[in-house]
Amino acid sequence: MTSPFPAASLATDPLAPPFLDLFADLAVDVGQPQLLGQSARGLRRVVPITGGSARGQGWTARVLPGGSDFQLIVSDTLSELDARYGLETDAGDLVYVHNRAVRAASPEIMARLLSGQSVDPSQIYFRCSPSFETASPTLRWATERMFVGAGVRHPTQVVMRFFALR
Repeated sequence: MTSPFPAASLATDPLAPPFLDLFADLAVDVGQPQLLGQSARGLRRVVPITGGSARGQGWTARVLPGGSDFQLIVSDTLSELDARYGLETDAGDLVYVHNRAVRAASPEIMARLLSGQSVDPSQIYFRCSPSFETASPTLRWATERMFVGAGVRHPTQVVMRFFALR
């Protein structure tokens, strides 16, 4: 399968703002955070990724257990996230996901979120920049593109929507 994004569309104005094309919806199951302690940069946490699912246009996948989200709680309003995990598509293709994100909210909302409580997603800024590695001929084009996304954190799951920049 070749890229669904025609290169010729950039020929008219290569500096035009990018369009967003839906790439996938993900539901990533997470376990209890492991606190690694306070450092000069902030509080370090590691959140295990235990499973989940992904659905793109023409493909579905399961989130493989064994990944982690390496979090740095920079302040009472800001967290920097660095998640790394694998997907296995219904066709048996393997995809490595590296997703960097920023999560920001008021100190009160962030405290509730970090303690594992449910929080109104509209009160949290959660944006991400995933990248992909795969040997899959069907999804190889994704290794040659940039992506952005938005997310919602639930107590035991992170729900995200990824978009390819065209």
